Amino acid sequence: MAKFVLAGKANCPYYAKAEQLADTLQQTLPNFRVHKICVLPDEWKEWIESTCKTNGWIHENSPIIWRELVEQGGKGMLLGGFQDFIDHCQHYYGITSDMSQDMMERIAAENLEAHLKLIAEEQHRLSLFHPFHIWITGALTLTCQISIPYLLSEEALPEVAAVALHLLDLDGDEEEMQRLKMDVEDSALSVLHQVTAHTDLDQAFHEADIILLLDDTSSDSGNEPDVDRNQGVKHISERYREYGRLIDGQANKQVKVIVSGESSVNLRCSLLVESAPSINSHQFVATATQLENEARAVVAKKMRVRPSDITDVIVWGNISGSFIIDLQRAKVFNFQSAIRGPVVVSQPVLQTLYDRKWLETEFQQLVHHQREVVVSKICRPAAISATNGILRVLKAWHGAYGKDEVFSLGVTCTGLYDVPDGTILSVPVTFIEGKWSVVQDVVVDDKLMEKLKLCADEMQHYSLS
Repeated sequence: MAKFVLAGKANCPYYAKAEQLADTLQQTLPNFRVHKICVLPDEWKEWIESTCKTNGWIHENSPIIWRELVEQGGKGMLLGGFQDFIDHCQHYYGITSDMSQDMMERIAAENLEAHLKLIAEEQHRLSLFHPFHIWITGALTLTCQISIPYLLSEEALPEVAAVALHLLDLDGDEEEMQRLKMDVEDSALSVLHQVTAHTDLDQAFHEADIILLLDDTSSDSGNEPDVDRNQGVKHISERYREYGRLIDGQANKQVKVIVSGESSVNLRCSLLVESAPSINSHQFVATATQLENEARAVVAKKMRVRPSDITDVIVWGNISGSFIIDLQRAKVFNFQSAIRGPVVVSQPVLQTLYDRKWLETEFQQLVHHQREVVVSKICRPAAISATNGILRVLKAWHGAYGKDEVFSLGVTCTGLYDVPDGTILSVPVTFIEGKWSVVQDVVVDDKLMEKLKLCADEMQHYSLS
């Protein structure tokens, strides 16, 4: 089978004549096939240079014709230009074209008009297509790379048909980002429409529907000198204020913003809220679900059950600073006791775990150090548990859980717990129809209230440093 590729400028008379001859051959010869590439005149130079460089050819003028070796594989064999094609057809097939110059020019004009019309129709079609835009900062972090396939799933994004994924890392270089972009594209995720990679803020958060912020500073470990710690907080604060301004001006007004990471989680979320006044503060949250799951793991180990058997643990306060783990609503399933019920029956943890001394002394510290212990053993960030925490929040926001499911989430506290309005604290919430609300039927005694005020003071200190 003879398969030819005919490419030329849309307004080229010689391309028009070669096209007519190729059509005639395809209609009369059973084994002759032609593929046509029509290029806009102002794009021809770049296109022909790129094509010739890829194939090792030398050619400038329109049209260009090559033969594809469909039965042998490998790259195409260059035939040449217009006259080369005419001579080839005359010699091998005994067919030529007698199209007049006037006809050639008229068809060339029609080709250009038709091509421009097709481009306009495609642009109109694309204007009617609105993919769901997800932006992730700190794109080179392990958490980002693990989370992408799960974020772009029907479970996390029900009723989303196409996603434009935008990866941003201000600390990365272009080569690293391009490698990540290629890796994501090669994953062939069904809803993935487009991937873009960015190392600057020129287009940041444009049309964003969801923003996941993962870049932070590790200065909350407590091991750095105060000068280095304050410098790290200052740096990340300046970055997040700029993020907030860009979100305010570029993102969809219904955007959902999720702040996660190892450090300054509440502070980073607070800076975004302050810097994006036109976005409802309810659309900004800080994830405490990873910390909540770590607390469940500590309790489960003590009670000799699975972490998934512990539910309704509450995290109060500053997620990556002074926090309080509260078990007042916590339940345990499948607990090995003298009296056991069906697997769907739970028991209150505080009525089942009798080691009060452990709860009052070791428990809180074990949770504070749980992630540090895990990281020291696996020698990398706890990215899998971080991803799971992020996904729980995202799925809850999209209605995957019941109205009674309680989550710990860093949210804006206004008129609550005698803390300054606008303070971001981790508190128990539920999600109903895509909106969170603070759980009211929990006991907040004077001791807990005092601790929450200290958490608010801690955040205020770092925001001013």
